[in-house]
Amino acid sequence: MALAAGELALGGATEGVRRLIGSGTGAAGAAGSALLSAANARRLAARLARLRGGAMKLGQMMSLQGADLLPPEFAQALAQLRAQAAPMPPAQLHRVLGREYGKGWQQRFAQFDEQPIAAASIGQVHRARAADGRELALKIQYPGVAISIRSDVGNLAAALQLLKLLPHEVDVRAIAAEAARQLGQEADYLAEAAFLERFGRLVRDEPQLAVPRVHRDLSTPRILAMDYMAGEPLESLAADGVPQATRDAIGTLLERTMFRELFEFGVMQTDPNFANYLWQPATGRLVLLDFGSSVQFAPGFLANYARITRAVIDGDRDAVRRLAVAIGYAAAGDPPALLDATAEVILLVCEPLRHRGRYDFGASDLPSRARSLGIDLGIRQGLLRTPPPETLFLHRKLVGSFLTLAHIKARVDARALVLPLLEAALRDAR
Repeated sequence: MALAAGELALGGATEGVRRLIGSGTGAAGAAGSALLSAANARRLAARLARLRGGAMKLGQMMSLQGADLLPPEFAQALAQLRAQAAPMPPAQLHRVLGREYGKGWQQRFAQFDEQPIAAASIGQVHRARAADGRELALKIQYPGVAISIRSDVGNLAAALQLLKLLPHEVDVRAIAAEAARQLGQEADYLAEAAFLERFGRLVRDEPQLAVPRVHRDLSTPRILAMDYMAGEPLESLAADGVPQATRDAIGTLLERTMFRELFEFGVMQTDPNFANYLWQPATGRLVLLDFGSSVQFAPGFLANYARITRAVIDGDRDAVRRLAVAIGYAAAGDPPALLDATAEVILLVCEPLRHRGRYDFGASDLPSRARSLGIDLGIRQGLLRTPPPETLFLHRKLVGSFLTLAHIKARVDARALVLPLLEAALRDAR
């Protein structure tokens, strides 16, 4: 990670000198613009892709909210990390398999495809057939990831602070600590196996959702064995010719599942990466994959979230301001202007919930409006607090889900979906 920061700084210094010679601008301005150059952005993204692990994962997470936190060049470059990772060489892969399964691991499989079908920040996925004929997907962790997560995330956070790539009011250390905690959980594949089994039970009543079964006899803390599930990439729904009714049905399924996670299950898979879903056109089913980034919410937190959601739908600004303090978006004693600004942002970003009828996510300009308002109120006027670290992964799911529905051009009646779940959650909270 230190090398990545060094490369970035060196590239910035070189370009800064070139701009100084060419334009005669001040040293500080040239150095700042150089560090924010597109070339440096690509250099950082490429280095994070090679680093994998915690540094790459944090970069992926930042990319989802990069339009709000980072300069455009960095947001665009980091977005590459959501679908980019360098796979393990075969020799390294064999060493991992031998360490986890022991000598003669090949005898466990009738077939093992050494070419990964997916490669991400913490591990890669291989298709295999067990000796008894079970068709499997094996999620295999990169060596050393589990022990390097905290240092990788810390080093990346330090580099971002050093290079002043984030607004000064962002509590980078608190965000990094929460990211390291959650990413540490993601590196425990037996913990993910438990979430996978749990979600399988939770959505059993939803025939349009499928969750792969865990195969415990072939799972270890560093290898997760699951059913192999066939399907089309979720992104294929964005292609020309896909009926609008199909887009709307899958979008509704995604949105209803997210609301159930938050207000009914109390546990949420917080990584809405496209690669974590498959669509089965023949049946219309949606396959849910990758439960490493699952979060169990405290009952008190969920109760307050249900209350503020109800207040948003009702347009009750006083209640939104009061509950924003309870959740941590604002603090007791904050000036009225900050409370008003916080309520204004919350009401805006919850626009789909306040809308009556189907909300056209694909046609919405809400992300750009929310970004402009956030920059104006938060950065120019200093009227917004950084959200509490415990909301980091929840926000990733909320923001990512909106972007997913926008990408597939879904129209969804979010208000109608959330109201019954919300009322049940509020009754339980009394």
